[in-house]
Amino acid sequence: MVELKKDLSSIVERAEELYLDVDLRAVREWKDRHPGSKAIGFLPVYVPREIVAACGALPVGVFGAGDQLEIIKGDACFQSYLCHLPRSVIELALSRRLDCLDGMLFPSICDVIRNLSGIWKMMFPDKLSRYVDLPQNFDPEIGGRFFSHELEELTHDVASLTGHIPSAAEMRATIELYNQNRRLHEALYESRRKEPWRVPTSELYLLTRAGNVLPVGEHNSMLRDYLEAARRVSRRPMDMARVVVTGAFCEQPPLDLLRTLERAGCYIVEDDFVLGARWLRADVSTRGDPIEALADAYLCHSVAHSSVFIGQAKKGEQLVDDVRRSAAEGVLFAAPSFCHPSLLDQPMLQAALDEAKIPYTSFKYSENTGQFQVIREQAGTFADSIKLWSEA
Repeated sequence: MVELKKDLSSIVERAEELYLDVDLRAVREWKDRHPGSKAIGFLPVYVPREIVAACGALPVGVFGAGDQLEIIKGDACFQSYLCHLPRSVIELALSRRLDCLDGMLFPSICDVIRNLSGIWKMMFPDKLSRYVDLPQNFDPEIGGRFFSHELEELTHDVASLTGHIPSAAEMRATIELYNQNRRLHEALYESRRKEPWRVPTSELYLLTRAGNVLPVGEHNSMLRDYLEAARRVSRRPMDMARVVVTGAFCEQPPLDLLRTLERAGCYIVEDDFVLGARWLRADVSTRGDPIEALADAYLCHSVAHSSVFIGQAKKGEQLVDDVRRSAAEGVLFAAPSFCHPSLLDQPMLQAALDEAKIPYTSFKYSENTGQFQVIREQAGTFADSIKLWSEA
C-alpha cells in the first residue's frame, strides 16, 4: 500500500494528481504491485463495487477526461446533441489510455450509457463488458429477486475473469470496508456542512474522486488523514451564501467550475457529485447472504435520484430535506448539457423548492468547459441576492 503523507497540502496534492491522471497510471502501478490482478472500470453512477473488489479486482471509476483531452474519434460514435461523457470515454479508450482495464461495467443510468455499452462490446470484444441492470420496481418480491439474480450473475462474470470466487466471509469483509468508506464520506460531508470554510468543496471533490482509482482501504486511509488534518488547519470563515448543488450526478463538473462557484461567494454545503460513492444512505448488512444484503440495501437505502423510480414519494422531497439539513440558503441546478434525466427532473424539483420558498437558479455545463465567467457572474449575483434579500 502506498504510504500517504498526513499534512493537508500533501493529501490534497495527491488527490489532485489522481484527478488529473487520465492515463490511469495509479491503476497501472497497482497492477504492477499485484501481478496477475485485474482492474474493472465502471461508468457513473452506481455499481456494486463490493462484488468487484471481493472477486479480487480493482474497481475503477471511468468518469471522462474533463478538459484534458480533445475529442476527435469519440465524436464519430455519438451525436453532438448528447452529453459529453460517452464521447470522452470512447476517446480515452481509443487513445489506449484505458488499456489497463480488463473489463467495463455500464449501469442502467440512461439510454446513452446503454448505447455506450453496445459500442464497447463491438470495439473491445475480447474484454469483459457488462450492462448492469438496476431495478426500478422496489418490491422485494419483484425488484429484490431480480436484483439478487443480477448480482449473482455479475459475481459469476467477474469471478470468471479474476479466477477467484469469493466466499461469503470475504464478501462480508469487503462490504464492511465499503461501509467504512460510506461513513467516512458522510463524516467528510458533515464536516463541510458545519464548517464549509474548513473543508472547501474543491478539496472535498478531489478527495471523493480519488476513490475512483484507489483500493478502498487506501482511500479510507486518505479520507481519515484528511479529516484529521482539516481539523488542525486554521482557516477563516467568510460571509458567503450556503448553497446546494444538484444535477451533476453523472457527467462530473470540471474542478475549475467548483472553484469558480467558491470564488463567486458560494459555500457548497451539499451536492450530488460522484454520487455512487454515497449512493446508499445506510450500511449494507454484514449478516446473512451478502448478495441479498446488497440487493436489500439498494431497495431500502438508495438516494433519491433522477434515474431511480420513487413510487408514491413526491419529487423534490429529498432535495428540500437536504437544503434544510445542511442549513442551505438556496439551490444551484447544475446539469450537464443534454443530460435528459437531470433536465427532465428539474421542473419538478423546482416546483418543490417553490412550495418550500427556497430560492434557486440554474445553469448547464460540459465536463470539458473551460470558460466560467458567465457562470461566475450568475452564481455571484445569486449569492449576493441571498445575502441582501433572503428571509432565511
